[in-house]
Amino acid sequence: MTTDFRPPTLVRASIGLHLFAAGAVTMQPSWWPMALTTLVADHAVITASGLWPTSTWLGPNLRRLPPAAVARSEVALTIDDGPDPAVTPFVLDLLDRLDAKATFFCIGTRVRAHAALAREIVVRGHAVENHSDRHRHDFSLLGPKRFDREIGAAQQAIADTVGVVPRFFRAPAGLRNVFLEGALRRHDLTLTSWTRRGFDTVRTDPGRVAGRLTAGLAAGHILLLHDGHAARNSDDVPVIVEALPLVVAAIRGAALAPVTLAMAMR
Repeated sequence: MTTDFRPPTLVRASIGLHLFAAGAVTMQPSWWPMALTTLVADHAVITASGLWPTSTWLGPNLRRLPPAAVARSEVALTIDDGPDPAVTPFVLDLLDRLDAKATFFCIGTRVRAHAALAREIVVRGHAVENHSDRHRHDFSLLGPKRFDREIGAAQQAIADTVGVVPRFFRAPAGLRNVFLEGALRRHDLTLTSWTRRGFDTVRTDPGRVAGRLTAGLAAGHILLLHDGHAARNSDDVPVIVEALPLVVAAIRGAALAPVTLAMAMR
């Protein structure tokens, strides 16, 4: 467990700004309107950073694969919000047929509820990583202790179920706050977002979903799809089931290889 946490530059600057504003108002009380305006702007920047999933202002954030993976012409398929017994088995069969590997960012409660399916993901050569314990809608509003509980519970559930300790974490909807990086350090996890997302939880056209993921596709990209909370077309087919073959075909057509995050980071 990593404990040598140092707040990101933006957070350290914010702390310094708060101390400066407090000192300035103490010395010259009439400056309080300017100090208040400055602090409101500071909080707006920090809040916006947490609402920007691919931001690195609140700490490290893996948005692309490292240079070694780029040199090997690799891309990472990542699949969120499962395991879902109504969708994940079809996705696993597709990945087998397409000879592609993927990283499943799984929710702790779903791992406990569908333990055999979570183990099947790993048995078939894919990776299970941490996507929080309950996928809370208010995840980005949690404090340090609740982050620790939410992340730690999922970490334990996944490790106990599949026998592999997660190395990567994806925040629900990619949203977070200044306290997340410290919690991730304590659990030896790397925050991971994406290069491209298909919005397949709301879009029902697999062609459009695949198009968003593959337009300008290049080595090093991290692609985001969903087996849990997947949108369905008019025939009630999960969008990922129809979009995934299109995405993998584009990956192969670009002479790229779909790998897990762990494989890419070797």
